[in-house]
Amino acid sequence: MQIDFSKITEYQRYKLMSSLIVPRPIALVTTLGANGVVNAAPFSMFNMLGEEPPIVMISVNKHADGEVKDTATNILASGEFVVHLADEPIAEQMHACGARVPPEVSEVEMVGFTTAPSIAVQPPRIAEAPVAFECRLWEKLETDSRYIFIGKVLWLHARDGLVDLEKYRVRLQSYFPVARFGASFYINTRERYALGEKGRDAQAARATSIDEI
Repeated sequence: MQIDFSKITEYQRYKLMSSLIVPRPIALVTTLGANGVVNAAPFSMFNMLGEEPPIVMISVNKHADGEVKDTATNILASGEFVVHLADEPIAEQMHACGARVPPEVSEVEMVGFTTAPSIAVQPPRIAEAPVAFECRLWEKLETDSRYIFIGKVLWLHARDGLVDLEKYRVRLQSYFPVARFGASFYINTRERYALGEKGRDAQAARATSIDEI
């Protein structure tokens, strides 16, 4: 099967790419509006791009009517945002933050999240999230369908006990983020296994308990 992307519609390209390039981590992003309202929205077109500088990318689509989403409006105005990783306990609230509401309505309040102050940026972080990256806009790109924001990570907040600060390791046994699958489906990250590395017995690798990486 071969599909010429120049011969299909934007929507068809979106459906194919978003359903095949999976699973995708989800960025739950908080921004601060000019009116002081804290906005929160989930984006699955998101990932880490590098560690020097430490940068992450979020892709914010425009509404079908051409209106810009609050997240994009606020980042364009302030250059600041906070990226959270969503885990199982907050998955339902994260999903609910994707509802289209007026700019004067805070999704954070709407779904019952609690905010905590950030250190280097104005938008607050979500206290219930296991991970939060304070970001300042590094670079942006605009296409017909979306804004792509690259943010430099200034500070990391993590749930107590999640990170071993002596070894700089993450304790994966207590970290269960969710990911976006095709269409409206999500998946969990509980079924984990190791693959054998060069020079190691593959079966021994699979038998290794997943503690931290």
